[in-house]
Amino acid sequence: MAKLYFHYSTMNAGKSTILLQAAHNYRERGMQPLLITARLDDRAGPGRIESRIGIGEDAQTFDATTNLFDMIRDRLSQAPCACVFIDEAQFLSHGQVWQLARAVDDLGIPVMCYGLRVDFRGELFPGSAALLALADEMREVRTICHCGKKATMVMRKGADGTALRDGAQVQIGGNETYVSLCRRHWRQAVGDSPA
Repeated sequence: MAKLYFHYSTMNAGKSTILLQAAHNYRERGMQPLLITARLDDRAGPGRIESRIGIGEDAQTFDATTNLFDMIRDRLSQAPCACVFIDEAQFLSHGQVWQLARAVDDLGIPVMCYGLRVDFRGELFPGSAALLALADEMREVRTICHCGKKATMVMRKGADGTALRDGAQVQIGGNETYVSLCRRHWRQAVGDSPA
């Protein structure tokens, strides 16, 4: 039975690596997956999912105007597809998450979403909030803080390396911009709490 999955974590937990491995497993068994990523994040090149450990694959892209149900339905009409993988799922809109749920329910295809749960201010991304509400199954991908505790928060660094408390919710970046921390060390970095 098809389900909508949400694999969530902070930065640098290995979400893209897990996605790419799962897609490889499907292909190894003779089944074709559909890979989709946010057009907004082109650090690895346009339409590319890439892991920090050096593996990557080309993917279709979505932006705020993309109807994901139509994209998936069109793909299914062209060739068999066993599973849909969405990277950078935090950038989905609320409506797009409903489109994915509809694809699961009406087209009978599993959809696996991978993304951040919260931003650098400790607030849910819209796509993540919708996935937390609608996903049939959720799985936390864990990483650790420098202290060894589980990292649940992400800090955005300014040019001088200090924690930023304000700014746009979305700023594409990697290790040069973001650090995953446990809540205690995130609170210390941003000045206790943003409220």
